[in-house]
Amino acid sequence: MSAQHPTLHSDDPGRALSIFVSTLTFESVPELVIRRTEDLLLDWLGSALAGRDARPTRVFARFAATMGPNEGPSELVTSDRGTSPFYAAFVNGAASHVVEQDDLHNRSVLHPGTVVFPAVLAAAQHIGASGRELLTAAIAGYECGTRVGEFLGRSHYRVFHTTGTAGTLAAAAGVARLLRLTPDQTQHALGSAGTMAAGLWEFLRDAADSKQLHTGRAAAEGLAAAYFAKDGLTGARRIFDGAQGMAAGMSSDAEATRLDDGLGQRWATAETSFKLHASCRHTHPAADALLAVMREHSLAADDIARVRAHVHQAAIDVLGAVVDPRTVHQSKFSMPFVLATIALRGHAGLADFTDAALADEKVRAFGSRVTMALDPDVDGAYPARWIGKVTVNTRDARVLTAQVDEPKGDPGNTLSRPELEQKFRHLAGMGGIDAAAASTLIERVWRLAGAPVVRPLLR
Repeated sequence: MSAQHPTLHSDDPGRALSIFVSTLTFESVPELVIRRTEDLLLDWLGSALAGRDARPTRVFARFAATMGPNEGPSELVTSDRGTSPFYAAFVNGAASHVVEQDDLHNRSVLHPGTVVFPAVLAAAQHIGASGRELLTAAIAGYECGTRVGEFLGRSHYRVFHTTGTAGTLAAAAGVARLLRLTPDQTQHALGSAGTMAAGLWEFLRDAADSKQLHTGRAAAEGLAAAYFAKDGLTGARRIFDGAQGMAAGMSSDAEATRLDDGLGQRWATAETSFKLHASCRHTHPAADALLAVMREHSLAADDIARVRAHVHQAAIDVLGAVVDPRTVHQSKFSMPFVLATIALRGHAGLADFTDAALADEKVRAFGSRVTMALDPDVDGAYPARWIGKVTVNTRDARVLTAQVDEPKGDPGNTLSRPELEQKFRHLAGMGGIDAAAASTLIERVWRLAGAPVVRPLLR
């Protein structure tokens, strides 16, 4: 039975958020949330291992080797060596956002795991924290980051990659809790993190590598902001709602009350979704709906003349920029490519996104028959609910529809621990981890709460 954390209200919600982060305890968190955090950690680690040999990750790893120490207390998932906390957070944060299988919080449209876990793991290994302290810090990061994303609103997401912006504050909050910063110090850490927060969507148009840069630097700079504050550096106290703060420069629909919404009562960590398909989360609802209609009516890909995906505006804002995917990573942001993969293969897993698939004429041909359309009902439900809805025209002149209210992986349709372990084994295998080592890693995560010191997971 967990102790109950008090609900906080304030005319300065940023201050209330800082108090919550600095006073959160393991005992105040419900057991369900602790277990979910363990699930999220395993899920993050799988994504990091799967992306550890990707070209962008190798670039960042070489940068870390050049600029940082050749050894250190914080482990790199890319190798058997350690480095400084800053560079471990940087490289591991980048690696875990390559394969598009890391978690997502719907309401904030934030991928919290890819920025929070690299930062708190690196700091925990640096200071010799316990497993309970790491899990508590991760929850502080999730609870803070998701609320910052909700605060910044839908207008922010049209231009800014929220995981690069709000994610910087999520990482700062997690490390602030781990370093036992006071409320004042935590507020300074968030102020510094907010002024460093960045990440623009323009990279999607020409298949640039910026998405991994966003998560790597968010994890590392959030960590740095917390260490700065511990050593006395001050940051803007009203970084969220000040006259020249984040809302003023990054949003037209920010709502400050979202920053302290239900703190200690509503656990955003437990609201976080897992990703089944290895593609942008905006494609998942339509992918699940297409699978549903094909199964219900026993359709093959060749039976389908046209598919219309009914989507929310954010899906159009993000996916609409990818007209002709030219790289494997860019193909994950193409609704035509993802739905063609679903129709032809029955799934859209990591092994389905390859250079060969990009050149596959059947995939291209089916993709040419896929369109997106803004749907008022779907858009009205977003971001609280990510509804999947498709209309399928068959070659024999039937018009079929399907709607999925909770895509697989959402809290109401979540992945079980056996399913998460299966996903982890697949991702870890893609990263060169054999079955025995994968089993060992799974057990280490499940037993982390009892660890007196967080040691390297891979060694």
